[in-house]
Amino acid sequence: MFCYNCGCQLSEHNFCTACGADVSMYKRIMFVSNMYYNDGLEKAGVRDLTGAITSLRQSLKFNKNNIDARNLLGLVYFETGEVVAALSEWVISKNLRPEKNIADDYIKRLQSNSARLDSINQTIKKYNQAYAYCLQDSKDLAIIQLKKVLSLNPRFIRAHQLLALLYMDSEQWERAERELHKCMDIDRNNTLTLRYLKEVEMMLVPDENVKQSGAKGKKEEAVRYVSDNEMIIQPLNVKEPKNSGVSTLVNIGIGLIIGLAATYFLMVPAAQSNAKAEAQKTITEISNQSDSKTIRIQELESQVDKLNTQVENLESQVEGFVGTGGTMETFDSLLKAAAAYLVNQDKAATAADLENISQAVNLEETSEGFQELYRTLLEAIGPELSATYYDEAMSFFRQGDYAAAAESFERAVYYDAANEDALFNLARSYHKNEDTEKAVETYQKLLELFPDSARARDTKRYLGELGVTVEE
Repeated sequence: MFCYNCGCQLSEHNFCTACGADVSMYKRIMFVSNMYYNDGLEKAGVRDLTGAITSLRQSLKFNKNNIDARNLLGLVYFETGEVVAALSEWVISKNLRPEKNIADDYIKRLQSNSARLDSINQTIKKYNQAYAYCLQDSKDLAIIQLKKVLSLNPRFIRAHQLLALLYMDSEQWERAERELHKCMDIDRNNTLTLRYLKEVEMMLVPDENVKQSGAKGKKEEAVRYVSDNEMIIQPLNVKEPKNSGVSTLVNIGIGLIIGLAATYFLMVPAAQSNAKAEAQKTITEISNQSDSKTIRIQELESQVDKLNTQVENLESQVEGFVGTGGTMETFDSLLKAAAAYLVNQDKAATAADLENISQAVNLEETSEGFQELYRTLLEAIGPELSATYYDEAMSFFRQGDYAAAAESFERAVYYDAANEDALFNLARSYHKNEDTEKAVETYQKLLELFPDSARARDTKRYLGELGVTVEE
């Protein structure tokens, strides 16, 4: 164990022998975190995955940097079919320890298999669609969708549980029991699974305990047993009355004759008519249901297409916000420039960062805080950089390189808008370089900003040379 303050190896003492920090409470926290990790490891070994998740989360509450606990939590999530949660834990683990971390191998195994990633994505989409069908009371479609989910990911416990719940709702108790037993094979102590299974077992095996009455040792009068969803009662010790054989045969014969006659003359025609009517009614209902379901499927497919388009638009917006060259990256660049200036006072490097930022984004479209920080940095480095670029520009101006001089004067004005000399010489550089349009624009800007300065007279004269009349 290492000291949280200086990173040195800790001894058996309750203080760090290197820096003297009190580490007694720190040792207790680390001990509790490791204890919960060991408990989670033992539960995972006996497939008590729910208990393992609870213990590992507790371990991370005490020590979020417990890499072993985080990696094991990812494995447990993956085993229950929660691939997204597993990847989240592994990515956090990799960021906490970039080197020599087995989470890197887990992530690479998933990323290297594009078909597997696509299957995971389809699983999540289909499960969400099944859940939406449940909310819309389209339970048949939800069952079909969940079966597709489980064909892609047979270990997805939530899909098994939702499918079992739908079977319970439609009173298909045997199928619900099969799905719940599949959940138990994956996670032996899932509370929701155990609760559903208890309900199913109560429906499959109802309480048939009958209180005994009478003297002790009295025999049962009937045998009861369950067949599917029906209770069969078979009487015992039923004795036939003692009648003569001839009378019995006569009664049987008369009963048969009457029964056959009644069946033929009364029941057969009516049964045939009823059967035909029921068959026609069933065909009509099936046809109507098929038409309505076809229309509903078409409506849902149209909604899915619209939602997919919205998702793609949102993903492109998110990419523009956090991707390469996005707003978040620009914010990050501005913060790095500010940090570099505060730490190193490197004004040239800060100026280069600010120029890159101004080229990457439209400052007028950024937030007020962004603009305020940008202006503060610009004002902090501006006067000194403006003077540097002014001296550089004057050197080019004296050498007759007016294009280079104009470029340097532009930078001097950019970093200090109040630098009157830089603005005047920028106009002169444009003038000398025969860039009349920019020269006139810059002279006019100088008169607008510094109307009463000593440079104003010369500015008006140069504007007159360019054919521009200035009102006095």
